[in-house]
Amino acid sequence: MTTLHLPPDAAPAAPDDLSVWPASAARASGGGLSVAGVALTEIAERFGTPAYVLDEREIRERCRRYRRAFPDADVLYAAKAFLCRAVVRWIDEEGLGLDVCSAGELELAVTAGFPPERITLHGNAKSPHDLDAALRLGVGRVVIDSASEIARLAAAIGPRGTQRVMVRITPGIAAGAHEKIRTGTDDQKFGLSLTDGSAQHAIARILAQPQLELTGPHCHLGSQITSVKPYLAAVRRMVGLIARVRDTHGVVLPELDMGGGHGVAYRPGEAALDLGALADRMRTELAGSCAAARLPVPRLTVEPGRAVVGPAGVALYRVLAVKRTDERVFVAVDGGMSDNPRPALYGVRYAPRLIGRRSSAPPGRVTVVGRHCEAGDVLAADVDLPADVRAGDLLGVPVAGAYHLSMASGYNLVGRPPVVAVADAHARLLVRRESLDDVRARDVGL
Repeated sequence: MTTLHLPPDAAPAAPDDLSVWPASAARASGGGLSVAGVALTEIAERFGTPAYVLDEREIRERCRRYRRAFPDADVLYAAKAFLCRAVVRWIDEEGLGLDVCSAGELELAVTAGFPPERITLHGNAKSPHDLDAALRLGVGRVVIDSASEIARLAAAIGPRGTQRVMVRITPGIAAGAHEKIRTGTDDQKFGLSLTDGSAQHAIARILAQPQLELTGPHCHLGSQITSVKPYLAAVRRMVGLIARVRDTHGVVLPELDMGGGHGVAYRPGEAALDLGALADRMRTELAGSCAAARLPVPRLTVEPGRAVVGPAGVALYRVLAVKRTDERVFVAVDGGMSDNPRPALYGVRYAPRLIGRRSSAPPGRVTVVGRHCEAGDVLAADVDLPADVRAGDLLGVPVAGAYHLSMASGYNLVGRPPVVAVADAHARLLVRRESLDDVRARDVGL
């Protein structure tokens, strides 16, 4: 996949730019827009708003791009980006594995028919339920994240069982679009540090446990990384660690998981990680570093999540009100931070678009806000929409497939939106809208 990288001072995209929309997005008469041959206005009328739309073919094609870019590696879809039973099936059919972070994600995948041996479980604070589910269902790998997890996992396995494990390493590399999504630095909650020796100490303990079969290090640098360079630095440090394990313990680790965090463009003109360059340069760096250390090249694993499902998703909102103050124009919609907390968490910027009618009005600068009782409930600050935007209009937000519904909450009891799949000019419901009956069913206090 070739990605065009524009300079920071590139001219702003034209209002009609669809470069960050799914490849199947097409303009229609009257200002409409379709995805996979289905009009977004039709989806809004049929399923209501807010709603999430997933282009099935876009997801499948992005899986295939990863398989083509990494033909000799394992590609695991990072389920935390978004998971439902249909996505589980698509990922399975496209030949990817799964990376999960909880018993909930794991059990949903397995009960949907995904082979557990192609699943890796990780997380910085796995509960006993998480570990029990992993062992009961037979996951392929468990990624050990802390020293205390070693004895807990070994005890849960028992004296006659074994489990393949990896160990999450913090390499001391800063990468990612925001400090809250940088996980490769020291002094944060993930992994075991190379700098202070805790990684090396944990590896020695794992190797001493007969129930644990250590296959290699796991390294995840962060999220929304758009440069190849941090991955190359991390590869060198991981190969150095594998060499030290060989020299110290006489064990050659056969696997290396380099995690994910592959960045995508949320607005036209933004940079995205070049998948082809990443694959080529990571493969070259791994081979060269291993040759220098006189090591066989380990089996590589990568874990894309956002880069698979993010650009395949579109969020649909209905405008409820337009409020003009001396300094701003606020466009309030029927969703908000309950279905997309990312702008409030780390300032993500989107490019919403008016769909469903053609406007001849000039663009005006507005802030799209949600319906919740928080001043920080902002979905898109200082964006251009037609100056005549009004209540009843339909807005579409591209690149909405990752970390929206998976991070959704029940704030104000508004109910989480549905997920609708589109393919071959047909739409079908994947996840229904959360209702008040769902809320009442969980509330057992009377």
